[in-house]
Amino acid sequence: MTDTPRRIASTATLVLAASALVAMPAAGSESPSIPAPPGEHEVRFATFNTALERPEEGMLAEELATPDSDQARNVAEIIQHARPDVLLVNEFDHDEEGVGLRRFQDNYLSVGQNGADPIDYPYVYNAPVNTGVASGADLNGDGEAVTEPGTPEYAEDAFGYGVFPGQYGMAVLSKYPIVTDEVRTFQTFLWADMPNALLPTDPETGDPYYSEEALEVLRLSSKSHWDIPIDTGRGRPVHLLASHPTPPTFDGPEKRNVARNHDEIRFWADYVRPRAGDYVYDDAGTRGGLAPGARFVIAGDLNADPNDGDGHPEAMTQLLEHRDIVDVRPSSQGGRGAAERQGAANDDQMGDPELDSADFVDEPGPGNLRVDYVLPSRSLPARASGVFWPTVDDPLFRLTGDYPFPSSDHRLVWVDVVR
Repeated sequence: MTDTPRRIASTATLVLAASALVAMPAAGSESPSIPAPPGEHEVRFATFNTALERPEEGMLAEELATPDSDQARNVAEIIQHARPDVLLVNEFDHDEEGVGLRRFQDNYLSVGQNGADPIDYPYVYNAPVNTGVASGADLNGDGEAVTEPGTPEYAEDAFGYGVFPGQYGMAVLSKYPIVTDEVRTFQTFLWADMPNALLPTDPETGDPYYSEEALEVLRLSSKSHWDIPIDTGRGRPVHLLASHPTPPTFDGPEKRNVARNHDEIRFWADYVRPRAGDYVYDDAGTRGGLAPGARFVIAGDLNADPNDGDGHPEAMTQLLEHRDIVDVRPSSQGGRGAAERQGAANDDQMGDPELDSADFVDEPGPGNLRVDYVLPSRSLPARASGVFWPTVDDPLFRLTGDYPFPSSDHRLVWVDVVR
């Protein structure tokens, strides 16, 4: 989920079919949901919305100061079983000193959970996000610009929904070196500076929903967009393109969140296409998109399903049908089982439930959706992929379960690529 409890997102278009690449379970494993290790010349990229957000600033870091958080232990065990080499974590509250991340590593990832092997990430990228950062403008249309943190009204006027700065943050954990001096962030890029942006309008009058004053400050990213080069030891780095767009819901008839979700996703579609991203500028003022021929992996909880839900019908097709991107369609039998078991909205969906990555409200609600993605460039051959979603008869079902979830309402999604 994203931004507020049980937040949901999606779209409504068919995608091009592709063959799913699935790794067999590790030899001797008791659970078929545990993937075999990547090959000698492969790197496992993953994204995981951990739902480790808390309602007050500093609460998560305090909770992780001891090894006693049941949710954090379950999240860590999932990561230890999946063993990604490069992991984007969504919905992990940001603090400037990175205290929460260090404690998560030391007290959870570095400690074997229920017999799983510990896992260490020596390289970490932790940066500010827009959630909970006051915009100083009236963004929710209630006639007041709230600048005092701690209330829903403040969260709705922040650059990204959050009751304090850094709520619903994100971070990157890596076994491979991060080329820090080449990282690009796009936290402050203005939505209005995107050519042909889907800026919302009042459907009754046709007038712009946002005031001129709001558009002068409103950032595109609800969290941030990061280009993080990873040195996989093969010469050219692999650029991890990380983001967490706003869910296309919790708005009004103007559909401002639907439009913003579409354009946050469009940012990457433009960024990786030569010349299409010439308008882009990063937080250091450097202009332009990704260099032609660069290898990349787009990852994150993109809050958009290509077939079902409430979002813009073309939001995800911008990436799934992109000429420079391959959708290897990570899947699980657990997703299919959950859709069949829970029924309701799931019974009427168009998408393949094996591709689902989030367990959302079934009635009333959209049902389970595919919203979390790892999308490699065509220059990175994929060898295996999967969604960590155990079936009910799997001994690891205890880590994901049904609502109320022992870890997160999202599932870890991974793809192995040749480095």
